Amino acid sequence: MPPSMADQQRGYSPRPPFGRHLQLSPTVATIALAVSFAPMTLAHGGHHEDKIPEGQTISPDPIDATLWVHIFLQGFAFGILFPLGMVLGIIKNRWHVPLQVLATTISLLGYALGHLHSGRQFHPKNVHAMAANPLFLLMTGQVVLGAYLKLHLEKGIHGRIRPFIRLLHSINGKAFPIYAWVQMVFGGITALGFCQGDHLGQCLAHFIMGGAFIAYGVILTIMLLVGQLWLRRTGRSQEFFDSAVIAAWGCVNTFTEHRWGTEWVKNDWQHTTMGIIWWSAGLVGIWLSRGRDGAPRRNFIPGFVILITGWAMSAHPQELMISAETHKMFGYTLMGAGLARIVEIAFILKDKASLSEDPTEISSFQYIPVFLLYAAGFLFMGATEEQMALVSGSGIDHVAYTLILYSLASLLFLFVMALIHIYDRAVNPNPKHKSIALGNGRVPSGAEDVRIRDANEFELDGLVSDDEDEESAARRKLLRDDGTEIEAPLGSASTLGGNSQRVVS
Repeated sequence: MPPSMADQQRGYSPRPPFGRHLQLSPTVATIALAVSFAPMTLAHGGHHEDKIPEGQTISPDPIDATLWVHIFLQGFAFGILFPLGMVLGIIKNRWHVPLQVLATTISLLGYALGHLHSGRQFHPKNVHAMAANPLFLLMTGQVVLGAYLKLHLEKGIHGRIRPFIRLLHSINGKAFPIYAWVQMVFGGITALGFCQGDHLGQCLAHFIMGGAFIAYGVILTIMLLVGQLWLRRTGRSQEFFDSAVIAAWGCVNTFTEHRWGTEWVKNDWQHTTMGIIWWSAGLVGIWLSRGRDGAPRRNFIPGFVILITGWAMSAHPQELMISAETHKMFGYTLMGAGLARIVEIAFILKDKASLSEDPTEISSFQYIPVFLLYAAGFLFMGATEEQMALVSGSGIDHVAYTLILYSLASLLFLFVMALIHIYDRAVNPNPKHKSIALGNGRVPSGAEDVRIRDANEFELDGLVSDDEDEESAARRKLLRDDGTEIEAPLGSASTLGGNSQRVVS
């Protein structure tokens, strides 16, 4: 039924029919595009493998331009656009859907190029290929859930299932950057043919532990910048959660770093005893995280565990010189992170949760342990046996290699802080300004203008006429009925010059 004349005058516009709404939705167009790639997903094992030597997983051919474009597009989509879109979704920004649609389109194009390349051949059962299909299905499911929520169907059964759809969409969206990180690591391993046979165990140890240090750095970044209020609501200190994870991880390492029933070889003793110190010290940290009155307390245990782990890893015996130097730098970096964490808690914060009641006040020193955790994670992930052999044969020395890994840590640290800043500005658009702290040189926004105006009034005091001076005095004073004067407050903008003269006299 067409709208009436009154409806047209009120600006009424009829909602398009359900099918027409679907036809115009860019999200639904993305779903159609994703479905069109489904046959390619199912036929993923169709790569040629005639040039792969016996016992190897890749051919000696170089990576061609098509595969490089695939790497760039997927890194851009999964490493940058999807995490940014996740943050925009959390803050309910209007650019969330367009950005996720763009990221999905780019990732589908990159997925296609990954099947159309020539040059280097890969074994069809490689870990990157096997993980691509679940990731693709999760991405498609996320788009479908987003399209459903975008339709705003809230009547009947839709009203009952919509909260569950929203929760599932939220959880999957927040976990998607983790999926993407794992898949990008798998891509690097597959491209180089690493982590096969006897190398698998140490490869898992390096990538899991290195990734854990990076994840710890990301969590501490979030807690430092925007998580203090949540931490207060939990009634626990940061060290309680850190120590609990350390104790649990130590239990796992104690029984997995050595193949029980076989002889102890190479670094089995160090790895196993490192697990023991983790769970035993972690239990101490849990105990110390509560005071006598039950209030949350800070403690040194997580920093100590990080420090002692760094010391142990710096003395890890290695076969190649570049591997020994890289492990040593990893150990020193981890020791620095642990020591800086202890100094931060004991001397910078003095056992408090933050510098002041305002949790947004952060000392520059507090960034040091956080950044060093990123760097330590990249150093450990880049120190597997096969990577060290590759770097040693390339002519790159350990100094240049360490600087490259520190550069990657810096870029990730910057990206995480940028995402947190976007979230923080949306949730707290008008952060209150601090008062001027004497002696530290900090001047909040607007205070400099007040000081300049006060100085101008003081300097022009002797240049104005008598009439202007009386008018100025009338503005500066409040007169009682009996003619006595009530001086305005000493620190007010209009009386600072005159009051300062009276105080001096």
